[in-house]
Amino acid sequence: MKGKIIRAIAGYYYVYGYEDGRQHQCRARGIFRKDGVKPLVGDEAVFHLTHTEDTEGSVDEVLPRKNVLIRPPVANVDQALIVFALKDPDPNLSLLDRFLVLMQKQRIPSVIVFNKDDLDEKKEIERIREIYRDCGCQVYSMSIRTGEGVGEVRKLFEGKTTVLAGPSGVGKSSLTNLICPDAGMEVGEVSRQTRRGKQTTRHAQLFPCGKDSFFFDTPGFSSLYLDGMKPEELKDYYPEFTEYEPACRFQGCMHLSEPECGVKEAVREGRISRERYESYRKLTTELKEGRRR
Repeated sequence: MKGKIIRAIAGYYYVYGYEDGRQHQCRARGIFRKDGVKPLVGDEAVFHLTHTEDTEGSVDEVLPRKNVLIRPPVANVDQALIVFALKDPDPNLSLLDRFLVLMQKQRIPSVIVFNKDDLDEKKEIERIREIYRDCGCQVYSMSIRTGEGVGEVRKLFEGKTTVLAGPSGVGKSSLTNLICPDAGMEVGEVSRQTRRGKQTTRHAQLFPCGKDSFFFDTPGFSSLYLDGMKPEELKDYYPEFTEYEPACRFQGCMHLSEPECGVKEAVREGRISRERYESYRKLTTELKEGRRR
């Protein structure tokens, strides 16, 4: 039988069978350990049942992956839905940029969704839309509490395997429950003392949410480091730079201290968001300092 691994806990792999639509608890064959292969949530797998009337079985083969995320460790993602809140907690755009860079690096299309639109009295969403207007991603806003914009976001899941990513307390688990009521996720509250979300999701899990549609809910992050990335490659993951790089005097220009830089000129003229450019500068410095340590 063929299926998709939707959960992995304590050596057991829970496989959603395409033929019967049931969840099967499986062990991985010893050949995986021998070959140094570890099945991941999101893997397409070939498995067999121990007994035909059983829901228990064994994973025999992991089919070729189209991509793999390192953190969280999941496979075969069609898109990333990066969820932040407009308020309570306030959006950390530096963290958002890290998510976007990581998804760009792994060639996974991203969609940005801001929850708690009903708390956005200062209309921060308009300023944020302007910052990310040329980042290569669509920006949506919604309120899970009032239902505003939720229908539009729900359509994004259709026919795709989607990873939900973002910090704690922004409403990812609430969105999970809304899209898939059977998920039974624990929904956390925001701490009154710290105004940060309490972590409620303990492991990556994949939920069926319609025909050929699955989504991951993943543990929230308060920080995210760009491990293993060279400073000089970071510019390749800011799509708004591409149009202006031919105007740079030097080939391989990093758009920092170089003279006659087309990207810096575009920033000065307002054609590239200054907030996004400053984010790029900050992350480049971080990567350089990390390489020296």
